[in-house]
Amino acid sequence: MKKLSKIHTIAMTGLLAVSGAGALVLAQSGTDQNNQTSPRAEWQAKRRHHGFHQGGRLMKELNLTDAQKAQMKQIRDSYRERTATLRNDLRARHQELRQLNQGGTFNESLTAQKLADMSGLKAKLMGERFKLRQEMLAVLTPEQKTKLEQLREQFKSRRADRHARHDQ
Repeated sequence: MKKLSKIHTIAMTGLLAVSGAGALVLAQSGTDQNNQTSPRAEWQAKRRHHGFHQGGRLMKELNLTDAQKAQMKQIRDSYRERTATLRNDLRARHQELRQLNQGGTFNESLTAQKLADMSGLKAKLMGERFKLRQEMLAVLTPEQKTKLEQLREQFKSRRADRHARHDQ
């Protein structure tokens, strides 16, 4: 059980660390046909201020130096370039799956094949996210890593409180 909890913690931390990179990409494509920003893109733009982004909450809380900020930006840019084809392929598979769903008949084997293709792409993307997180953590000092852990615990606590209030 501890191993599962540790994996879950690592996965959540990784997702928090890269949420901005994904939000950036999605926000760029988040315009409707009248060239207006969609509500989803607006929400994602707000979320960018909470992670390892220039001016993000974590950067402010961790008191990163200018050199660290530059390294973080370089790491994010590299991640974005490395994963561009993966994200585009995954987006194309999602579109194909939606088109299969719109037809009048259900082709279970073709749907299963598309889902299998997508799971492989998602696994590769998750691996890249973990790599991104490790690269970013390597930039931090031991004190900053301790502070990051404290912030993660505060986040977990607030999330648990929200879930408890929601369940009532």
